[in-house]
Amino acid sequence: MIHAVESPASLVAAAARLRERALEQPLAPADVIDILERWGDRLRGSLLDGVPGLAFLRLWLRRATLEPIVCRELGLDALHGGWRRDGQALLRACPLGVVGHWPAGNIEIQPVLSMCCALLGGNACLVRVPSGLLEPTRRILEKLAEVDPAGVLTERILLVTFEHEELDLHRAMAESVDGAMVWGGAEAVSTIRALPFPHWARVMVFGPRLSVAAMDGESWTDEREREAWCQRITRDVWQFDQGACSSPQTLFLERCPGHDPREFVRALERAFAEENRLHPRRDMHPGLTSAVCLRRATWLLEDAAHAAVFPARPDWTILLGAGTELPAPVQGRTLYVLEVEDLTEPISRFDGVVQTLGLAVKDPTKEEALVLAAGRRGVDRVVKLGRMHVFGSPWDGADLVRPMMRIVRHVPSLA
Repeated sequence: MIHAVESPASLVAAAARLRERALEQPLAPADVIDILERWGDRLRGSLLDGVPGLAFLRLWLRRATLEPIVCRELGLDALHGGWRRDGQALLRACPLGVVGHWPAGNIEIQPVLSMCCALLGGNACLVRVPSGLLEPTRRILEKLAEVDPAGVLTERILLVTFEHEELDLHRAMAESVDGAMVWGGAEAVSTIRALPFPHWARVMVFGPRLSVAAMDGESWTDEREREAWCQRITRDVWQFDQGACSSPQTLFLERCPGHDPREFVRALERAFAEENRLHPRRDMHPGLTSAVCLRRATWLLEDAAHAAVFPARPDWTILLGAGTELPAPVQGRTLYVLEVEDLTEPISRFDGVVQTLGLAVKDPTKEEALVLAAGRRGVDRVVKLGRMHVFGSPWDGADLVRPMMRIVRHVPSLA
């Protein structure tokens, strides 16, 4: 189901076949959603349960998730491929043709998530699967073939693999698409953006970002809700092993007189330990192991006021301190917990790198002010803690389906 590319010419020819399929066989979003929902229901079993993010993918493929995205971005009429009136004109969403996908190599479900955004628009998809994601992607796509025996979706999908150094194949892929969705780190994104895309191609880039969490004094000191908040934070940290842009790397706690942040960290420690028991780490790259252990040591040596909580193994780490600066992320379930006088202080230092802000704030007026301040500082999503990974539209401040579509305007001859 994932093909090794032999030559640039074969890639160009394959893209041409995909384009013909997409443009000759119209596909309404509602029809795509029918298949995607059945696909999500099949994503279970021992070979799949170990794939990070799979539970999230099952939820995202539901009709209740996808229909609101389509309706918000394209309008209710577009769900079944219809026209909508705009004064004397009619508007209809049409696919671009072939959308190329360059997913990041550290999120197992990202090739599928990216691909589905373009499929919802009726496009064909040419997906480069990073070498480290071949096996989980293959397992997930096998289930799609089971629920789509007529090939409604599978015949407009081609998954390919080639090394990232093979620029001739990257160029051939770029030259062959009408749109592109690019994900990943700064170097990878810069390389893909420099490729010779057709001048009409739509290119959406989801580059490297990081995310943070914040709690006001009333929230983290509330003993009745403390355990629940810690569980929510822990789930956000565990998803994707902190490798996603939406993963919280730092938690800011607003100072509350008479309360010590170590009270909260003790509850957070229990939540981390329990989550690690339920979802233990299956493997860990040696480089990440070294980075976690080194950061533990340097954090404690940098400042006598610093504290840290962690097990003997590098399964998870909580680093406690104070300050408004964002520390360099470590990932690997390593969370900085920093006390600040006021939550507006760290937010005022955001420079556009922060994608998602997870909040727990008691006062709605205060929260509204924080959200506005964060939005002006480049934050694209502000959500309740525990929902930092909910993949919805807009994402990174952009729609997910509409950018890979054309909105055709028709003014009838007799109007």
